[in-house]
Amino acid sequence: MNIFDDDDFLTSTPKSNYFSIAQTANQNIVQMELEKMFQRLAVAEKILEERGLEEEHEKLLRSMVIDPELEDRTNSIFIELVGNIVTKCE
Repeated sequence: MNIFDDDDFLTSTPKSNYFSIAQTANQNIVQMELEKMFQRLAVAEKILEERGLEEEHEKLLRSMVIDPELEDRTNSIFIELVGNIVTKCE
């Protein structure tokens, strides 16, 4: 099975690539990679709480909804997930 058979892979967004690959890849690998990403999120939230920055974080999240930097970071996470899944499925 080649998960790159979709001709739209190079012209689609990182988010759509992730969801396309996540549907066709080994589900155990997809779940494992999502779990690792949620663990990273939990660690980041814990650090923010320990430093008393959770309110600032929430405020920043609300204000950055259309921020290009946030979109770039989100795309980077989707790209990382796709790379991790593809590497483990080969």
